[in-house]
Amino acid sequence: MNFGEKIKNAREDLDISQTEIAKLIPMNQSNYSKIERGVQEPNLLQLKRICEILKLDPAYLLDLKHSQSIGIKDAELLADIKALISKHK
Repeated sequence: MNFGEKIKNAREDLDISQTEIAKLIPMNQSNYSKIERGVQEPNLLQLKRICEILKLDPAYLLDLKHSQSIGIKDAELLADIKALISKHK
C-alpha cells in the first residue's frame, strides 16, 4: 500500500471527508486530493498535520521499519517529523 492509499484508508476509517481534513491541515481540498492520489507530496508541516489528525505514525506512512536501515536524509526527516509532533502536542 502506498502513502496516498494509507492516508485515504485512515481518513475513511475516521469518516472524515477530504474537505474536512484539508481544512484541518490547512490546505485546499484539490491539493489534498493530489496527495491521496500520489500526484503531489506533502511538505513537512502538512505531513505532521496528517499524522496528527489521522493518528498515524510517520514511520508507517513512509514505509520505514524500525529494523530497516535508512539513509541519513530519511533519518533526519523522520526525526524532524517526530520532533514537530512532540512539540505541538
